[in-house]
Amino acid sequence: MCRHLGWLGRPRSIAELMLEPPYGLLVQSYAPRRQKYGLLNADGWGVGFFDDDGVARRWRSATPLWGDASFASIAPVLRSGCVVAAVRSATVGMPIEPSASAPFTDGHWLLSHNGRVDRAVLDTAAARAESTVDSALLAATIFERGLDRLGETLRDVAAADPDARLNILAGNGTRLLATTWGDTLSVLAGDDGVVLASEPYDDDPRWRDVPDRHLVEVTGAGVEMMALEGTA
Repeated sequence: MCRHLGWLGRPRSIAELMLEPPYGLLVQSYAPRRQKYGLLNADGWGVGFFDDDGVARRWRSATPLWGDASFASIAPVLRSGCVVAAVRSATVGMPIEPSASAPFTDGHWLLSHNGRVDRAVLDTAAARAESTVDSALLAATIFERGLDRLGETLRDVAAADPDARLNILAGNGTRLLATTWGDTLSVLAGDDGVVLASEPYDDDPRWRDVPDRHLVEVTGAGVEMMALEGTA
């Protein structure tokens, strides 16, 4: 379980997206407003972004976001037009380590998972995963099958584990993809870009909630939302 955020648009600082909003990921790490499972997100955090050359860069930690003074000092000068960030609440029994914090990457996409899934249904991904946690195994499975098959992959995983919660958020520098499957997601489309977030980071009236079992795609052309066919 976690809270995550994605941005696609004009370059913005990481601090603008994560630390400065009144209810941003920093606040969500200790006082989320809409989290259905767990009370806080103190088991690590991570941020990934694409640099001017389109290379994916990451900073991940196993410590609470509110306690990382070095990140707070650097975040205002880190800027990108595509960002994926998350704060983590570890599932009981899962390790707490930097490699267990999203975003995960295949070198082209940055991906976060908000939810839980039985690792047994993902055991074939173990050799490719960055960590033994369920989210890393799920990310490896998604990367292997390709993000264009995201909806199909999630339907297959849910068929194997009907109790799975599968909110995904992924970006590749020019595109964001996100799903709702058992938890919350909201979208804010502004003049300079689009935010996808587990919950609104401020009280802007333009935030829209995404219905459950939906896929959202954000590109330079705008926001497209579609139901995940074949789901209940």
